[in-house]
Amino acid sequence: MTIKTHRIGQIVPSSNTTMETEIPAMLTAHALAHGTRFTFHSSRMRMKTVKKEELAAMDAESDRCALELSDARVDVLGYACLVAIMSIGKGYHRVSQERLHSRTVENGGAAPVITSAGALVDALHVIGAKRIALVAPYMKPLTQLVVDYIEHEGVQVVDWRALEIPDNLEVGRHDPARLPQIVAGMETSNVDAVVLSACVQMPSLPAIPQVEAMTGKPVVTAAVATTYAMLKALDLKTVVPGAGALLSGAY
Repeated sequence: MTIKTHRIGQIVPSSNTTMETEIPAMLTAHALAHGTRFTFHSSRMRMKTVKKEELAAMDAESDRCALELSDARVDVLGYACLVAIMSIGKGYHRVSQERLHSRTVENGGAAPVITSAGALVDALHVIGAKRIALVAPYMKPLTQLVVDYIEHEGVQVVDWRALEIPDNLEVGRHDPARLPQIVAGMETSNVDAVVLSACVQMPSLPAIPQVEAMTGKPVVTAAVATTYAMLKALDLKTVVPGAGALLSGAY
């Protein structure tokens, strides 16, 4: 029997080093568990400093990236920058997804488009989270925009931490082993879930099991939510070992 190879396309900020690490890690674990097969393909948008003006300029390049990836006839396309979407305006993930999907259709390579922003919001609804605690690497004003965006989608952010790392390369170098201690200092007793990384550049995958054990709450990240949404779009099992509650098979 021939195993279908699923082509995963990602629109990635030029300084992002994590999305092409954590998504393939989860999908490789999926392949080992379920006999699936994936290849990974990226197109990059220039961005070095995580600030509103640079994010908006970067987002303007996403149409080109969608065209490039649809040239490769990818099966699903992920927009790998949560804060770029959320800083533009409430609900913008829907506008972005529809526009970028249109670019793939026009190019004769129609593919569903996932944004990490939309995937995180959808994941919180999937697990039934009404109240969350959230960790983000951004400066406080950008983190506040993320909080406002999520609350506009019907989820209350009870407590949040902004790690205030403006350089996107430094965000990618943040040690995930520090995350459990950060969460330990937050109010998590009365939340439904913890967003361990509201950013696809801040590494978090290795810390998820520990934070779930520590808090007794489901833990999601932007990368985990994106992986879940990609698997749903491909009509594949949403079960990945070691990636937390969302990918446990419970949902």
